[in-house]
Amino acid sequence: MRTTRTAAVLLAALALAVAGCSTSGGKKSEDKPAGPGSGKGVTTPRLKIAMVSHSGQGDTFWDIVQSGAKQAAAKDNVQFLYSAGEQGNEQAQLVQAAIDQKVDGIVVTLAKPDAVKAVVKKAVRAGIPVVTINSGGQYSKEVGALGHIGQDESVAGEAVGEQLNARGRKKAVCVIHEQGNVSLEDRCAGVKKTFKGTVENLNVDGTNTPATTSSIEAKLQAGQDIDAVVTLGAPIADAAVKAKKDAGSKAEIDTFDLNAAVVKSLKAKDVGFAVDQQPYLQGYLAVDELWLYKTNLNVLGGGKPVLTGPAIVTGKDVPALEKYTARGTR
Repeated sequence: MRTTRTAAVLLAALALAVAGCSTSGGKKSEDKPAGPGSGKGVTTPRLKIAMVSHSGQGDTFWDIVQSGAKQAAAKDNVQFLYSAGEQGNEQAQLVQAAIDQKVDGIVVTLAKPDAVKAVVKKAVRAGIPVVTINSGGQYSKEVGALGHIGQDESVAGEAVGEQLNARGRKKAVCVIHEQGNVSLEDRCAGVKKTFKGTVENLNVDGTNTPATTSSIEAKLQAGQDIDAVVTLGAPIADAAVKAKKDAGSKAEIDTFDLNAAVVKSLKAKDVGFAVDQQPYLQGYLAVDELWLYKTNLNVLGGGKPVLTGPAIVTGKDVPALEKYTARGTR
């Protein structure tokens, strides 16, 4: 498993080096750049921007982030390179590959900051501007990034705790699907801070759906008084819904993050509420900020965190959101 994963990361680094996994406005827009107001792209020089995330396989959240990044890249005459390493050392290798390729900018997550901070600082020292997104915002300034785009994870967790109070819940399980991810830990800590009931963390392997489902089911069977399960990612919510049914539990499933499946579950009342941090915006604004910085020395938010969430979404919001989640942008 370790050998396979390492090989996959090395392949991703090689793909980055040869400009695979890329998207742009296309050759036509490169040959005939349009004016800023034409809706066909910009006339600024061609840039190459790399995004390196901590995503595991099959995480639909990062598909949405990439949708936003690719849309901004097409507009900004940017070649967009995406790669991901679930383990911190893997992610660090991919950032180094981007540095070696002399990209014009790097977008990076800091889910496991201790493993990634040094190489991100190296990129900044090499004159490559960096924007952090999604995870580890508290470390963004330390590594020298222009800024951070995402939600304050502690505040988002606190909002969930308050929502659980309003819904009369008494005992919750907070499911952490990636051990060592500081943002996931911050979410659960935020829930504990404001929730008047009790919260217990449950660590699962988010890349193994059957095992995740079994772990949640076992927890619900052992604790019949559990009346809320909080998952920290949309794919994990699906596993929790199935686990609840298999366990014969009456616990409410609530989740962080949104995708088409979660919206369907909200509509069916299989999920009580979701926390939307607008991943499309995270990808779009990150690429756009690097383009603005490289072409006009602009910095979004004056270097302060640019918040894309949290927002609580319930079944009543489904009619307005369905068409956007169906196309993969919410």
